[in-house]
Amino acid sequence: MGFQDFLGNESTVHHLRESIAQGRLPHALIFAGPRGSGKYTLALMLAQAVNCLNPQELDGLPDFCGVCRNCTRIADAMPLETRVEEAIAARDDLREVDKKETRVLIQTHPDVLVIPPDPPQLLIKLGQVRTVIREIYRMPADAKRAIYLFTSAAFMKEAANSLLKILEEPPAHASIFLLAENTGELLPTIRSRAGIVRLGALPFDQLELLIASRRKDLRPAQRSLVARLAQGAVGAALGFDLDGYLAHRQDALILLRNAMRETDHSTLFRMTETYRAGAEGQEKTQGMLRALISLLEDLLLIQSGQSILIRNIDLQADLTAIASNISFDWIENTARSIQQVQSGMRRNLLRSLALDAFAANITVA
Repeated sequence: MGFQDFLGNESTVHHLRESIAQGRLPHALIFAGPRGSGKYTLALMLAQAVNCLNPQELDGLPDFCGVCRNCTRIADAMPLETRVEEAIAARDDLREVDKKETRVLIQTHPDVLVIPPDPPQLLIKLGQVRTVIREIYRMPADAKRAIYLFTSAAFMKEAANSLLKILEEPPAHASIFLLAENTGELLPTIRSRAGIVRLGALPFDQLELLIASRRKDLRPAQRSLVARLAQGAVGAALGFDLDGYLAHRQDALILLRNAMRETDHSTLFRMTETYRAGAEGQEKTQGMLRALISLLEDLLLIQSGQSILIRNIDLQADLTAIASNISFDWIENTARSIQQVQSGMRRNLLRSLALDAFAANITVA
């Protein structure tokens, strides 16, 4: 295991390894790229490389062994979803009085702390940043450099302001990594105090070949669909839950068809009633909204005469029919309405009612 196992973005990885070789790793880095582009994987690999007890070289640049005590303990944090579920379950086992003061954190190595969004709002909260403030000035015990890894750019306002204070006076022995699909979610003052590592997409044909070699469970048509839906993101493609996406997309299509003035709304109401509270409902709503956004982007491409670029290629005929009955203004209004639903989710509004209101708002006049 080493940097050779990271697929794509060779020049970006090369520059990071040069920074390690020169002892010039920034005190703060923003890993920017689409969902599944490898931001989390690369951030943990970087943590392994600076803390490896048996450092290697590959092509004259630093690499990590992957088998020493530091490398293996850091790698234990790699299955992020599993570790988050374990942390949530551990909090649920606490007394009610303790749950309110306990934030979700992941620590498989004493000097590498992973900070995921805290449910149910799925935001980085003040309590999590306060933990980082408390720990970051402590000298690392088993590592050469302490790493604090925020897996999301969605911060509560107070949490973002507190993080800014750390970035203004960072300790020399620690680095803060922030993962962001959209760097615009971060405060400009945070962005100005961190280096930005941008991860780009793998070309479609290369990604489809990679899927063919790694995902034997997918048929050729499914491989082509996944390659397009993953948008060049290697991690997203290899771990893509196609059945889950198709279920989310089916609900998104119900919303779209209802907006086309279908007279029977019973299917819509049965669907929205399944969007309950809690972390599971939160993830389900996010999945459906992501699917809906991908459909809206395809509708825009069809209207602009770029059908060859659409992602949901198995729905091209249906989407072409929908595109002929809507305007650009409708797509823009629907995109804004999605933002309102997402904002309501952060305030923990009742999701089924929010989706019903959303469906009413996007009805084609």
